[in-house]
Parts: sequence; structure tokens; C-alpha cells
Amino acid sequence: ITSIMNRVRNLKKKTRNEENITDEFNYTKISADTTDNSGTVNQIMMTRNNPEDWLCFLLKLEKKGIPQMDVSLLNRLIGRYSQAVTALPAEKYSQDESYARILVRFAELKALQDPEEARDQFHLARLNCKKFAFVHVAFAQFELSQENEKKCKQILQKAVECSAVPLELLETALQNFHLKKKQLLSDEEK
Repeated sequence: ITSIMNRVRNLKKKTRNEENITDEFNYTKISADTTDNSGTVNQIMMTRNNPEDWLCFLLKLEKKGIPQMDVSLLNRLIGRYSQAVTALPAEKYSQDESYARILVRFAELKALQDPEEARDQFHLARLNCKKFAFVHVAFAQFELSQENEKKCKQILQKAVECSAVPLELLETALQNFHLKKKQLLSDEEK
């Protein structure tokens, strides 16, 4: 637990540093860049500051391109997801599905840049939102993509043990794992 808490503290420090750099960068280009969205972020944070509003904003931002192909968009998304994670306290929102989706998507985006940081983010998501099966499946999918089959299977089995819901999602993912499929869930199953 101490090790995990130390990782969380380190991640928060990194996140704050990245935000400061991102905010400074964004501030210097606000007049030239209309995609900054500072006003929207400030509005979300000043009003209700809830996971649903953040998720809606982040998903709209993602529709502006393909993060895998656009490094600028990827960096902007990572900065905004990082801001959302920092703004939303885990103690308050760990039972909220939108919060869990934000954590998972943040980890998936980080995986495009740095698999080790992504792994830490997946751990954080699983630690904070363990009741949601999709959190475990996303982490297991990440480990499978890193060719760590043993860890993938272990994550799915632990998810079943901790009664993550829906159980059918975990059973399907385990079945696809045993069938040696590269995707634990098809788009239809998701």
C-alpha cells in the first residue's frame, strides 16, 4: 500500500508539473489558438466540477482528430485528462462511472506515449474504481498489448474475485483471452 501511495504522490506531482507547463504554453498562445478551451475548462471547474461534465467535454475534444495520428491533439488531450483527474477527488467519485471512464481513457492515451506511466495510471484506475468491470478489462487489454499474458489473466481473475460488474463482461474477456484473441472485447461486446 505504501508503494502504491508513493506512486500516486509521484504521479500527482508529475501531473501538476505537466499542467503548469501546459497552462503556461496555452496562455502564451491563447490569442492565436481558438482550440485552447480554457473558458470551457474554467466553467466546468467553477460550476459543478463533476465527472459527467468533464467526460462530455473530453469526448468532444477527442472528436477533433485521431490522437494516434496527431501528436499535438494527443498532448492536448493528455493535458486535459490530467487536469480532470486532478480536479476530481477520488474519494468523492470512486463510485462514479464517468470518473472511471476518465481514468481509463487517460491511461489509454498515456499508453501511446509512455507504457510505464500508463501502467501506473491503470493501477490508479483499478485502485479507485474497482467495482467497474470495464476498468479491469481495459487494464488487462493494455497488459495483453504489452505481451504480458500472465498479468492480463491475473487482472481479469482478480476482477472476478472482487465482484466487478457486469460479470458477463469479465467472463467474455476471459473467454476471448483463452481463445488467444488479441482483443479481449469486440466493439459489439464493449
